[in-house]
Amino acid sequence: MVAMPAPDEAVLARRAKIVAALRRMVPGEGVIDAEAAMRPYESDGLTAYRQLPMVVVLPSSTEQVARILRYCYTEGIKVVPRGAGTSLSGGALPLADGVLLGLAKFNRILDIDYDNRVVVAQPGVTNLGISNAVAERGFYYAPDPSSQIACTIGGNVAENSGGVHCLKYGMTTNNILGVELVLMTGEAVRIGGKHLDAGGYDLLSVICGSEGLLGVVTEVTVRILKKPETARAVLIGFTTAEAAGECVARIIGAGIIPGGMEMMDKPAIHATEAFVHAGYPLDVEALLIVELDGPEAECNSLLERVSGIAKDSGAVTLRASNSEAERLNFWAGRKAAFPAVGRISPDYYCMDGTIPRAKLPLVLARIRELSQEYGLRCANVFHAGDGNLHPLVLYDANKGDELERAEKFGAEILKLCVEVGGVLTGEHGVGVEKRDLMPTMFSEIDLAQQERLKCAFDDKGLLNPGKVFPTLHRCAELGRMHVRAGKVAFPDLPRF
Repeated sequence: MVAMPAPDEAVLARRAKIVAALRRMVPGEGVIDAEAAMRPYESDGLTAYRQLPMVVVLPSSTEQVARILRYCYTEGIKVVPRGAGTSLSGGALPLADGVLLGLAKFNRILDIDYDNRVVVAQPGVTNLGISNAVAERGFYYAPDPSSQIACTIGGNVAENSGGVHCLKYGMTTNNILGVELVLMTGEAVRIGGKHLDAGGYDLLSVICGSEGLLGVVTEVTVRILKKPETARAVLIGFTTAEAAGECVARIIGAGIIPGGMEMMDKPAIHATEAFVHAGYPLDVEALLIVELDGPEAECNSLLERVSGIAKDSGAVTLRASNSEAERLNFWAGRKAAFPAVGRISPDYYCMDGTIPRAKLPLVLARIRELSQEYGLRCANVFHAGDGNLHPLVLYDANKGDELERAEKFGAEILKLCVEVGGVLTGEHGVGVEKRDLMPTMFSEIDLAQQERLKCAFDDKGLLNPGKVFPTLHRCAELGRMHVRAGKVAFPDLPRF
């Protein structure tokens, strides 16, 4: 390990001044500056990258967040927002010269409005916590990431998270109605509300998926849905992953939109079954979990149609759930797939790219070839219905160059996704993981326009810098780049 040079006196004095100022704004135990106590914040779910923050601050009110950001804006201090830290793209990776602003204390549900079918929650409320809060009245919150027991609604907004039921019910962006957002200047603004739509620019969609680069979310209004009358899941096994991919395309092509449609390949099936004992068949190369929901008659009819399509696609096993407990057991296996794979490898690199569904057979075949080329195993677990792949590249960071090979393997998968008409990320975000791959999907002009949008919210570039954009320009530099290109100047967005 390379020894880091000791910080000079000026740096230490500046840090002490910042810590003292934060303690005045967030009294009690809201400021953490001891090295050992900051260790839990040194990375998010992308544990290959670690960095201790300069200081951690844990506000408990919007007013405290506003004061912190206003101070940091005035002093030119970088800020990294953080939710539960379950992000898999390094989106919450701290900066050595920045404040890590944790939102774990924002953990209350503020309002449950059944008449308008909405819940107003603070960003630290867990995804599953919202569904649990409204379950007694037969409602739930539809987006359900595999980490829903731990991930928070604020982080879901930052990454535009999905889940196994996003095929039919949409991503986070389709299920939020409003946010309270604190800008880097300390201004608190409300965008959207309990109403279904608002006039003017669709700023809510800009904020959803912005990865903490535009502001700090301190309140979220989400829509809740009535639980379907009936839901049944079916396990369908295939002798090849390509046949399973073809079945996915045929189901969607037939005009059937399942509540969820997930796929696992053989390594993932075996790891999951050993962990959860969900009753998955072990003699197949690929497994689909297809769930149909709605009125009982419709659900049963769709189940028959899906079963027929599966058999025509070469399915060798087919088992439908006959009780709610059995259906939940099917999904328990899928939702535990990531920790299950963690039992068969010291480390794994979880990828996230999205492709057109029709390209599933081609992409899966190419991933197998890449696995051979890089000498690393790969388990595939993904949202088959919307083409959101989650290849898990298995490696051991303590063995030679395996981490480096895993990263190169993962980069090749993401480039392949773009090559076949897909995108670099479906729900995990860009963060630092995919930052340097952005030019494979966007031109320099595209990236400059995106950075200009960030400048409208954060003119000093202090919020979560170093994420998403491969080259970070100052806002003034972007303006000069635009003039040199001889194009019409990008209009200033309204200040809030």
